Amino acid sequence: MSCPIITIGRRFFLDQQMVYYLSLLGFFAIFSTTISKNPVLPLFSQALGADDAVIGLIAAVSPLAGILFSFPVGVLSDHIGRRRLLITSGVVFLSAPFLYLLITNPVWLIPVRFFHGTATAILGPVISAIIAERFFENKGAMLGQYSSATLIGRTAAPLIGGIIISYFAFYPGLIQYRMVYVVAAIAAVPVFIMTLMYRENLSVSLALPGFIQFRESFVTFFSYPRFRATALVEMATYFAFGAFETFLPLLLASQSISAYQTGFIFAIQVLIIAGTKPYFGRLADRSDKRVQIAAGLIIVGFSVGSLPLLSSFAMFLLVSALLGLGMSLSTVATSAYVADVARKEQIGASMGALSSIMDIGHSAGPLVTGIIITTVNYATGFLASFLLAIVITAVFIIAVRDRV
Repeated sequence: MSCPIITIGRRFFLDQQMVYYLSLLGFFAIFSTTISKNPVLPLFSQALGADDAVIGLIAAVSPLAGILFSFPVGVLSDHIGRRRLLITSGVVFLSAPFLYLLITNPVWLIPVRFFHGTATAILGPVISAIIAERFFENKGAMLGQYSSATLIGRTAAPLIGGIIISYFAFYPGLIQYRMVYVVAAIAAVPVFIMTLMYRENLSVSLALPGFIQFRESFVTFFSYPRFRATALVEMATYFAFGAFETFLPLLLASQSISAYQTGFIFAIQVLIIAGTKPYFGRLADRSDKRVQIAAGLIIVGFSVGSLPLLSSFAMFLLVSALLGLGMSLSTVATSAYVADVARKEQIGASMGALSSIMDIGHSAGPLVTGIIITTVNYATGFLASFLLAIVITAVFIIAVRDRV
């Protein structure tokens, strides 16, 4: 009979090994996909002859893949297992960067970006489901640690991409852009290898789910107030964030704040999110996730709504940091809360639905805010995010009150 202390120690070691594995996988995956779009994609598109309308369309199709596929992927992972879908995402991560090297007409970037977008549409809900299943008691902390690893990749990618473009700037043709995609492909190699290394804990069916299973998962998620309200919180959070990241640079430029300072304002926010998510994840495991979700959304809405009232670099820096805290506080708790209330056999579907709604908010934020700014002004455009956050917070509180 094995010693309980040895058994606990071995289990702890295996859990830590799994967390490091998933975090490393997430880091390389998000680094590879981010360096493929920021800042190279609009520059590459323009160099190929694309106008502003085509560039906008190229940028929009990648989130569209997340909206369309995250929920079906989640349902599939519940029925055929996580490993097969992880390997599928690894294949896309590895193959997509090479497709950019073949493009000479900017229109072909549209299907390539959609194809590349399916990689993260698969990876996100599948890994969230893996973490929620394996680390049920401390899933908030583990989700936070994984998210921080992806944020490090998301932060490093545009910096390295910019350096590569600058280094090869004097080379002929499109070499400076194509070299970025070579690096994206190299970064995707460990992603593909690590997806092959993943092993399922339980045997799973080879049978694909039919329409009835998809419908059941869809109805289950969207017919329950707790699920629906939590998804709306995720949508409102990323609606505000999309408005922030798209139109803050223009607002800062109108106040003569330099591009260098603008970059610092965004960088401090990412660093705060990456640094605080593991802590807020542990907090979510030990306290009422509903309070954390509502508080985070209010902070996000207030931060974005206050932007037109600011007038100095220091104030913008402070509000950007506050927005980062609000996003970290809320988003790490939403996934954990959904995992709490979902049936075990539908965790993947729930995570996929949450991811799809998030992408809808992230896409709608810039679009709606841009229309409001064009027709009214900046103050009203940013105020829309604040008002939406207030309304959705009230909806969430009503939906989850007095519910376990």
